[in-house]
Amino acid sequence: MRRLFTAPRTQPTSAERIRSILTAADSMTVVTDAGRTEVSRLHGPGETEQIHLHPALPAEGGGLGAGPPGADPVPATLEFTDIAPTPVRDRVRARVLLVGRLLDSSRHQAPDGSRCMEFAHAVLDTADGRATVDLHTLMRADTDPLAVCEAGMLTHLIDDHSDVVGLLLRLVKPRVTQGVRRALPVAIDRYGITLRLEHAHGHEDARLPFASPVKDADHAGEHIHALLESARHRSRSRLFSDS
Repeated sequence: MRRLFTAPRTQPTSAERIRSILTAADSMTVVTDAGRTEVSRLHGPGETEQIHLHPALPAEGGGLGAGPPGADPVPATLEFTDIAPTPVRDRVRARVLLVGRLLDSSRHQAPDGSRCMEFAHAVLDTADGRATVDLHTLMRADTDPLAVCEAGMLTHLIDDHSDVVGLLLRLVKPRVTQGVRRALPVAIDRYGITLRLEHAHGHEDARLPFASPVKDADHAGEHIHALLESARHRSRSRLFSDS
């Protein structure tokens, strides 16, 4: 039977999440046969570097291309770690691996000083499993509009509006909230907000989707207020049903 409608998305795709993690990251680890190098993507102490991606050049027999003469391609992996900005248990939310080959030569530096990397694929590693994404899919994905301001939004929510978290918790099924010792926001994106519910032994996440995706950071507050209004309405409904 043909579906008459498509359910709205409540989670970012793997490609969207990778794009957002790369956009928000301020550091990465470059891994080659020579070892691991911690690299900052921002101006500051320590080594800084920018690396841009491009498709692998075709080679006879398939696989990554050999690149132009003198390119000296170096097999490499760029590692990014996505860490929750709030003090929750298990703060590592995801790891991203960009696999390819660096054209390790001054001949293949962009005008901004960044190096080229022949891109093979990206890997998103989360608690839910692993997903592999190719360059075409990655380039077509949208970066989440909240990616660069997510940390500030979540810390502001905890520091200045701690009561909001308790109200949002009313939208979670009572069975899930039983025995919860602490609840904190662990993530927010265009599709919704995620609460981490910590128990005496372990934790689990509760996803609260927005009614519609956030188009830009300025409208995120409206979507959060809509969730809060739903929580208040649910509280009133329970009050009347118990009377």
